[in-house]
Amino acid sequence: MSTRSDFISKIPLFAGLDAEELESIAARAVERRYEPDESLFWEGDRAEGLFLLVEGSVKIFKTAPSGREMMLDMIAAPSSVAELPLFDGGPYPASVRAVKPSVALFLHKSDFHQACRQNPNLPLKILAVVGRRLRTLVNVVESITFGSVTKRLAKLLLELHGEQGAGAIAMTHQEMASRLGTVREVVSRNLARFRVQGYIRIEGRELSVIDAEGLRGEAAAES
Repeated sequence: MSTRSDFISKIPLFAGLDAEELESIAARAVERRYEPDESLFWEGDRAEGLFLLVEGSVKIFKTAPSGREMMLDMIAAPSSVAELPLFDGGPYPASVRAVKPSVALFLHKSDFHQACRQNPNLPLKILAVVGRRLRTLVNVVESITFGSVTKRLAKLLLELHGEQGAGAIAMTHQEMASRLGTVREVVSRNLARFRVQGYIRIEGRELSVIDAEGLRGEAAAES
């Protein structure tokens, strides 16, 4: 298989496809490169196709009329972005921006529909991806609706710690604020308190969890 096919085979959506099918998708995909803070597309843009993220990471976010951003999710390669609009015919429901230098393979919706017709299991995999995204959105809504910022921030740190292990958490204060529906200053104040209490370590721009049980206590505290 070509290198491009190798990348595509690592994306969960296309796991299980044979070499010929992967080569067919790879031949139709167009490589696009993005620098940090460069947009893949904006909310409301016409949905022309699917983005297969093979390097880097991106964030999915909504923007209020005031310009304030609410981050819905952060996705790292290998993964796919913008599956749902390819089926409902609507525009992209949110914006996507590169967090790190990223490479995406763009697959036009007509080519994607053809791949679905040739591979009956592909739509089922899409349902699984959409289901996971829906669960993430439900958690975001719950986070904004219930509990103080302190409680919600503790839960977010535990979630990121679980995903990224013992290493530094790859999310800035501003990105945490966007995820929690608050402002950077509030997040920074709470992080400073967590550091004083010994729950986290902050060295320069790197943040790591050192007392998960302490954060669990904050997350479970009554608001």
